[in-house]
Amino acid sequence: MLPLANIDEVTLNFSDSSLLILNVVIAVIMLGIAMDTKVSDFREVRHMPKAMGAGIVAQFIFLPAITFGLSILIGVQASIAMGMILVASCPPGGTSNLLTYRSNGNVALSVSMTGISSLLAIFLMPLNIAFWGSIHPEASKILTDVNLSALAMLAQVMLVIGLPFVIGLILANRRPDLTAKVQPYVKRGSVIALIGFILAALLSNISLFADHIVVVFVVVLLHDTLALALGYGIATSVGLDEYNRRPITFEVGVRNTGLGLGLVFSFFDGIGGMALVAGWWGIWDLIAGLTLSSWWARRPTGREGPTGLAEGSKVAS
Repeated sequence: MLPLANIDEVTLNFSDSSLLILNVVIAVIMLGIAMDTKVSDFREVRHMPKAMGAGIVAQFIFLPAITFGLSILIGVQASIAMGMILVASCPPGGTSNLLTYRSNGNVALSVSMTGISSLLAIFLMPLNIAFWGSIHPEASKILTDVNLSALAMLAQVMLVIGLPFVIGLILANRRPDLTAKVQPYVKRGSVIALIGFILAALLSNISLFADHIVVVFVVVLLHDTLALALGYGIATSVGLDEYNRRPITFEVGVRNTGLGLGLVFSFFDGIGGMALVAGWWGIWDLIAGLTLSSWWARRPTGREGPTGLAEGSKVAS
């Protein structure tokens, strides 16, 4: 058993106004993702069923299941386990497309998968949290205490990620000239705002974070590494080339922990373990992702042209 104090019995300080700001930031992130998505991207799915199917299955079936097993294997307390399940159930993070671009991977596949995964997460995220949490020997205690309503969570997820995504998608297809100008600023600015928000939340609860930094660091390190390895592994197992393995790696490994953090404070009363796992994951995710994408940027994908840059169509086998 990893050495934990009473992290299940403490809560992080978070005001209603802070929660509102966080939800707005997440909504803007989803707006930026949708503004980078075209209806044609969804039609392209039929040309890359293997890549898309592998990524979706890895995100919504394998990752929650493996997370469930990892949390039992390392013997974490209830709120830590529930935090891991929550993170694994989140849709892809807004930086997955940027990391794919930095690593010379298939950006079109990354954008398409982010869009489709975000839509699927509206329904699958609450179901995964409720299912895996309810059968977990430790985390089930959290669900019992908070009396979680999957329908209420579904409603909030639809409001925070569903509505902004639909609005962004409409704008992207009806006003492509406008979205092309503002999308980079919306997407990057909102991600920076989210990182700043998470850092501020951790710093405002620095004593609690300091007490549990070792455990949280180890748990997130193992969990994030496993998620990235799962993405790369499943892409490799279905025969995809390096150009298409990289986006799937980031789509599976990079989670929208801002959304997860918002749900922690909305439905779980800011319980310590869940909030710290979701908060620190958001920071570590960026560190690990930038490190991996920088390393990959110096390694060939097999599709380099005369300029040394990756070439290839939107089609992935």
